[in-house]
Amino acid sequence: MEKFFELKERGTDVKTEILAGTTTFVTLAYILAVNPIILGAAGIDTGAVFTATALASAFATFIMAIYANMPFVLSSGMGLNAYLSYTVVIGMGYTWQEALAAIFIEGLIFIFLSLTNVREAIFNAIPPSLKVAVGVAIGMFIAFIGLQSAHIVVSGPTLVKLYSFKESLANGMFQSEGITVLLALIGLLITAFLLVRNVKGAILFGIIATWGLGMICQATGLYVPNPDKGFFSLFPSGVVSMPASIAPTFLQIDFSAMFSFEFITILFAFLFVDLFDSIGTVIGCATKANLLDKDGKLPQVKQVLLTDAIGTTAGALLGTSTITTFVESSAGIAEGGKTGLTALTAGVLFLAALFFSPIFLAIPAFATAPALIMVGFLMMQQVAKINWTDDILTAIPAYITIFSMAFMYSISEGICFGVISYTVLHVLMGKSKDVTPLMYILTVLFILKYALL
Repeated sequence: MEKFFELKERGTDVKTEILAGTTTFVTLAYILAVNPIILGAAGIDTGAVFTATALASAFATFIMAIYANMPFVLSSGMGLNAYLSYTVVIGMGYTWQEALAAIFIEGLIFIFLSLTNVREAIFNAIPPSLKVAVGVAIGMFIAFIGLQSAHIVVSGPTLVKLYSFKESLANGMFQSEGITVLLALIGLLITAFLLVRNVKGAILFGIIATWGLGMICQATGLYVPNPDKGFFSLFPSGVVSMPASIAPTFLQIDFSAMFSFEFITILFAFLFVDLFDSIGTVIGCATKANLLDKDGKLPQVKQVLLTDAIGTTAGALLGTSTITTFVESSAGIAEGGKTGLTALTAGVLFLAALFFSPIFLAIPAFATAPALIMVGFLMMQQVAKINWTDDILTAIPAYITIFSMAFMYSISEGICFGVISYTVLHVLMGKSKDVTPLMYILTVLFILKYALL
């Protein structure tokens, strides 16, 4: 392991990498529960989706570990799975088999773009200041995800607002929803305390401690499960379970609609979101792990992006939505993960989840939310690398990238607005020569995207 994963060279060890991989998996294990629900709305067999998601995630993550030697973990991307079910199938009337065909073709296109270095060129074309900004923005983005998943922040008349304990007491929701919000806040303090004390595995221990407090609350009657409202028992329903058959989704791809104009539009939507979500996530996580070289390039970026593309293709064949690099990989990186051994550990746990799903599916969102919020803090530390006073020309696009990604709830939108503002401001200031040709091409494509879609 030492030699294959270059542990000493990257300043890590086996214990750190396994802990990091475990942390990442526990933080994103929710996808195994959520993805079948979302894709089930499109009429896909939920048991088969669970199995397909675990297998595709393990397969892609193993490739990331062995081929790219990077600590990134892959699974079915949130957002794109909802797009498949609610827009393509329910909204536009396509079958889920035709939707999987679009994802399969998307994966093939990405394989081609990765082999021909197009995706690598896009990655390298993004200026160093924007790369730092993407990392910071992802920190804010996942912190916001954590606040929402724990219901600390909820919708309100001002778009979002703080959860109201007074209202939860009045409507009888305190013993289900309200107590989980309180537990998430306590978990946040526990995780922060462990980080301040420099405890190894602070994020993972924070998740376990918060979950443990939840089980104590349920055992004493302070927390009362309310399945109708989405609040389930915090105790696993069992230990071992056999995985559901993948037969209902395996190789169920229908290419009959692929030559229609509407299908091409759907394909482009999958392509665009996945392309820049993946690039943004890799930039952010690689920046946090200090894996970028002095020119802001990732040495193994071609292998990383090719792995992402292969994962998407394999996922479609197995019967799940777009496989992409998960932003929660930053949780493991925050624990010190720097090599493929982190990914290998997470991949093994994806396979284990097939047989121990009751345990993994019992991990509540309020327990993982503090981890996401604190990882956001760790990624925000990169903001000091932006020259806020002496180089405002690059600082402003960085700022636009940060607030766009966080407040528009989209990694790809953050990159789009960052690239457009960087190019336009440089041209207006007479410094067009400082902008690479590919940045001009990306700027035009992004503007056309907003004008035509």
